[in-house]
Amino acid sequence: MYVVILAGGGGTRLWPVSRTHNPKQFQPFLGKHTLLEKTYSRMRKGFRNDQIFVSTNTRQRKIIARQLPKILRSHFIIESDKRDTAPALGLAAAWLAKLDPEAIFVTANVDHYIEKDDAFHQALKLAERVVRKHPNTVTLLGITPTYPETGYGYIKMGKPAFTIGKQEVFHVDRFVEKPDFKTAQKYLKSAKYLWNPALFVWRAQTLLNLFEKHLPKHHAILMRIQKAIGTPAQDRVIKSEFPKMEAISIDYGIMEKLQHMYVLPVDLGWADVGHWRTVRDVLQKGRRVNVVRGTHIGTAENSLIYGYTKRIIATAGVQDLIIIDTKDALLVCPADRAQDVKKIVDELKLKKLKHLL
Repeated sequence: MYVVILAGGGGTRLWPVSRTHNPKQFQPFLGKHTLLEKTYSRMRKGFRNDQIFVSTNTRQRKIIARQLPKILRSHFIIESDKRDTAPALGLAAAWLAKLDPEAIFVTANVDHYIEKDDAFHQALKLAERVVRKHPNTVTLLGITPTYPETGYGYIKMGKPAFTIGKQEVFHVDRFVEKPDFKTAQKYLKSAKYLWNPALFVWRAQTLLNLFEKHLPKHHAILMRIQKAIGTPAQDRVIKSEFPKMEAISIDYGIMEKLQHMYVLPVDLGWADVGHWRTVRDVLQKGRRVNVVRGTHIGTAENSLIYGYTKRIIATAGVQDLIIIDTKDALLVCPADRAQDVKKIVDELKLKKLKHLL
């Protein structure tokens, strides 16, 4: 099995640290190492270096090469334009199927935090066994929820399908969008719903077949690209053909149209590091303490306080805040409104304040 690390995103909810020229995957939010470095290190615990590929764009290739010097240069899958997740995964599938017609791969998002690495790799091995047994289907990992999260999509489990080892595998009933709090509480109590971390395991050729069925125009372009992979014309053809694909997500373009998928419920200590509250929660490890970087004085409770300058951050009697101070921007917001940081970035774009993006 192969790994495709998806490393081409932007991370607008982690502004003002995550910027267009240096987005979140290249930043050390959770310690000394960047999210990209942590993802690569996690995958190396279960895969050889020659089994790991990185999907990114031309602009971010150099910084990835610096942060992951051991990645083989021939294992960079470079998108020539930003076209959303379906074209990106289609390109990865075409690439791997050209190298290995029987290739199975898992997608690895750089903004995932996983506490239980051993359980993660055990789950991947089980998912690979499911795909080998049922090569024309898609297998997902679903996270057993521990609280009523409203910021994640969910997978509703259907009937049990079979058992692999001691792991019960279920049919996927349907995908569910991010719920409100009351609905999320119902999901938690029902035990039929899992968080959806977008951890897909599938044969590369199976994914291409799904493109042919559900996104035939994309498939035709991918086939032209696949012919050029590994030839001197590779980069030229990708640069010319890839932007011709309509920008569309893999969920909307393919996954929501599928009638037959499997899901493995797993407990990985997983979180999506998609906004500042998650950074705080991961580093708190279940305690209501302040998480501080830089110099902070005063009184605060249950807050994330990150200073990236020599300025002192002083607080008096605050709680449940996100405070991020950089050289050109200061963010202050309640922790439970961390998702709204994206709206700030949207406003900066409208006001054409490009130097802050």
